[in-house]
Amino acid sequence: MLHAMRWFGPHDPVSLFDIRQAGCAGVVTALHQLPVGAPWPASEIQARQRLIEADNATHTALHWAVVESLPVHEDIKKGRPGREQYIANYMESLRNLAACGLRTVCYNFMPVLDWSRTNTGYEMPDGSRALRFVWQDFAVFDLCILKRPGAAADYATAVAEAARQQFAVMSAEEIATLTNTVLLGLPGSEEAFELGGFQRLLDEYAAIDAEALRENLYYFIREVAPVAQEVGINLCIHPDDPPYPLLGLPRVVSTAADIAQLFAACDVPANGLTFCTGSLGVRADNDLAAIARQFGPRIHFIHLRATKREENPRNFHEADHLAGDVDMYAVVRELVLEEQRRAEQGAADSAIPMRPDHGHQMLDDLRKTTYPGYSAIGRLRGLAELRGLEHGIRRGLAAAPEPVARLPEARQRA
Repeated sequence: MLHAMRWFGPHDPVSLFDIRQAGCAGVVTALHQLPVGAPWPASEIQARQRLIEADNATHTALHWAVVESLPVHEDIKKGRPGREQYIANYMESLRNLAACGLRTVCYNFMPVLDWSRTNTGYEMPDGSRALRFVWQDFAVFDLCILKRPGAAADYATAVAEAARQQFAVMSAEEIATLTNTVLLGLPGSEEAFELGGFQRLLDEYAAIDAEALRENLYYFIREVAPVAQEVGINLCIHPDDPPYPLLGLPRVVSTAADIAQLFAACDVPANGLTFCTGSLGVRADNDLAAIARQFGPRIHFIHLRATKREENPRNFHEADHLAGDVDMYAVVRELVLEEQRRAEQGAADSAIPMRPDHGHQMLDDLRKTTYPGYSAIGRLRGLAELRGLEHGIRRGLAAAPEPVARLPEARQRA
């Protein structure tokens, strides 16, 4: 795999030298300073490339390996008439990225919110801090802070009552912390959502159910994927995080069936997947190794992290990368086999970009302010563990190779 790490630009407390010293060759970043929906000029793309490569002459080389993310404007997700211009802008950005040598672009199609958590500093047994999602805490925000109309229908009676009792004894500081955590904007963005206008954003989806959102996604991908294919870019959608509806908003990229339906809706190789083991792994009904095997040829980017489901299956926290509910050995083995298959088929570059997704805030980073989930040392630990696992799997396969011919015909067409 091409080992990479996410970098949020010049203001990221984690520097390019930190990423270089972690053993990465690739940088995963985006032009967070540009408004969502605006085309990305070649000049801005090249400026970011120069920044990443500035020290390559004297130090281990880095390059911009993956765009994460090129955001999809809300008008596209809502299917509004204005989407045509935003889709045209998106295609212009893809052409400019390709002209500058970028080949992998990650995006998501989650309405309003990106990833959602209720705690960004959950203390683990070893004293490190992790990201966590608690369904009852989310109900507190939804029912008692936001007071979304009709929200009670989305929660079991016992959960709703417990949430109201919890809210009654919360301090103003605890309420503010929960509110700010839920309303975090896109990772790396300078802005979070504001509570006063948040309900209005939700109201704009009142008439958009899962089927309508799905059709809006398919309309978008049918327009942009052929352009991506033409210019040599792999698009890869990120699964929903968490992979179930929140705040009355539908989610349509949460299961293997969702992924298969998306690929069937636009069957070109450029229409691919960001295989995120953390997002998909929250659902017990997602067999991650099977998903990697089924959709291997369409996996263009990999996020490796492990989540741990708690007693309430809708509660989870970010576990160590080789712990939690993700069978990381089985997953990485399938990904290594996919890379071997590509190499045997003569692919120009068989290595799939991979980054260790999220990480515990630990050691010296506990005294620093970083983007939630993106401190340096926790991700360094995760990458070291994953690199060792990959190395061991490759050595084992070299000693007793598995024939690529084992792959079913249906998977080869995925």
